[in-house]
Amino acid sequence: MSDNPSTIRIDGQEIPFTAGQTIMDAALAASVYIPHLCHYPGLPPSGNCRLCVVETGNRSVAACITPAVTGQEIRNNTPELNEARKAITQMLFVEGNHICPSCEKTGNCKLQAMAYHLGMLDDHFPQFYQRRELDASHPEILLDRSRCILCDLCVRASRDVDQKNVFAIAGRGTDAHLIVNTPSGKLADSTMAVTDLAANICPVGAILIKEKGYEVPIGQRIYDRQTIRETGLQEHVDRKNDD
Repeated sequence: MSDNPSTIRIDGQEIPFTAGQTIMDAALAASVYIPHLCHYPGLPPSGNCRLCVVETGNRSVAACITPAVTGQEIRNNTPELNEARKAITQMLFVEGNHICPSCEKTGNCKLQAMAYHLGMLDDHFPQFYQRRELDASHPEILLDRSRCILCDLCVRASRDVDQKNVFAIAGRGTDAHLIVNTPSGKLADSTMAVTDLAANICPVGAILIKEKGYEVPIGQRIYDRQTIRETGLQEHVDRKNDD
């Protein structure tokens, strides 16, 4: 049996992978950045945001859910793909309340950092976000659905790491929204704690810890110091009960 590892090629660079890895897994392990918002290493992938779409052969596929296969030739960092990613990011901005200067998450927001990464200079599309319910019922955690980008990171974190299943996504299309799995639908009636991964993994300002605003001054926040490419190559969460 050959000792040579299985490999794929991303933008001409040979990348090793192991059985079961996705294109995204292999790329991040090799320090090759593929833009993403809904993916977080260590959590099951969902393929929601589509920023990680790459081209292989004559197909466009989401890197986070597509298995790596020996001999794949993958195009990732191309002008055409980055323009498509920028358009997706612009649509995410106009679908929600993403007025960065007025948001406590500014400087720590992945959506904002992705816009910088892709060279987004304006929203391009007209604002059309729906007014969504704000839930301030929990004593320590604020849920502002108007900023939710439906990445479902909090859903997966609560289900697979915190093992509480606090959140879910309900509805389809423009009616899709984040719900709380309690009879009242209120966060206060859930078992969510401020130390839960689900309370801290939100990439935007949809889930915030109360009484913690502006503790880190603007100019010293995550994306004031690092690019989203740099942080995207460092992130990982360990799951408690991997089979």
